[in-house]
Amino acid sequence: MSNKQKTKYDMNSPEAKALTDEIVHGTFMKEGTMAAFPTCFPGASIPIPADESHITALDISGDGMVYGGTSGRAVHLFVGMFHGVTGIVFDLGMPAGANHCAAVCCAGSRVVSCVNGPGGGRVVATGHQGLPFDLIQEWGFGRPAIDDWGKVDGERIVHAVADSTRAMVVGITTRSLFVADPGKGKAEVIGEVPGQGRIAPGSKGGIFGKDEGDWLWRYDSAARKLARQALKLPTGAWDSAPLCWARDTRTGLLYTADGGGNLFSLDEERGFSAPLGKTLPAPVGPMAVTYDGRVFGFCGPEMAKMFCYNPAARTVTNLGVAVSVLERRRYGYVFGDAVVGRDGQIFFGEDDDLGHLWLYFPKILPR
Repeated sequence: MSNKQKTKYDMNSPEAKALTDEIVHGTFMKEGTMAAFPTCFPGASIPIPADESHITALDISGDGMVYGGTSGRAVHLFVGMFHGVTGIVFDLGMPAGANHCAAVCCAGSRVVSCVNGPGGGRVVATGHQGLPFDLIQEWGFGRPAIDDWGKVDGERIVHAVADSTRAMVVGITTRSLFVADPGKGKAEVIGEVPGQGRIAPGSKGGIFGKDEGDWLWRYDSAARKLARQALKLPTGAWDSAPLCWARDTRTGLLYTADGGGNLFSLDEERGFSAPLGKTLPAPVGPMAVTYDGRVFGFCGPEMAKMFCYNPAARTVTNLGVAVSVLERRRYGYVFGDAVVGRDGQIFFGEDDDLGHLWLYFPKILPR
């Protein structure tokens, strides 16, 4: 047996100890509460069809409304309402000819979505839904018109985000950077970038994405200036998994992870941190930062497990596989996106047949 094989099966290794801990202390949720919410108004409407309900894009508006998009046989855009007397996911409609939703962005007075189909990527938009709602006795919704802003050079859209001012949408295709101005209602190509992984707005107005090699490009949305190879990534396995991000909305600090599950933070002025910790398993998927600074996300392929990074303690904790035991038992294995809610809860979009919108309520830490 080689030294590498001995290390792999060494029962005293950190990996083996972590596996033993999982077996002894259980595989499923160890902390906080999960609730899996169907894509409908329970008891009054039917969910989005199972093979059209993979939730792959989420965003949240300033008033706490959750907007999302699904992928599968067809795309559905939806809004989730969980404040006041609501408790509903409402299907806003289906962009024609689309089978994948790459991003949903709340920008200005519009909710801008990026969808893909056989003809490439398109940008579409709907209006915001108003609050408050009172669904105690009578309710009714009209589906708004979906405005089609057209294709982006016939290329497939990889991801998009609203900039830090929420005035503009910035996105990437398989080879281009583009912007979409809600006031103009169209997409405009800015320059050429590799279409890899996700992008994210930083703490000082820049938007970052994966460039060639171990580099990030930076786009200044105010100056409309693209800088290639603007920031060097720290040492890590950056080509083995798509780049992912989570943003602390209070500070603008970004979190990311390499393909081995090593977590880093990025401050636009100071650059990258040293490694903060490592998730088991890897790679890291969707994650979000709640209002006390803790990062919650999923890691590992197929049967993903939730992790928590606590910056105060500088620890990474494995919280287990998602399970909801409220009303109906449901297990969650694959998730497509995450966003922090108005009150610090985290919404995860389930990227699976009959996908649910999962609400995670973290444990409140003692003072």
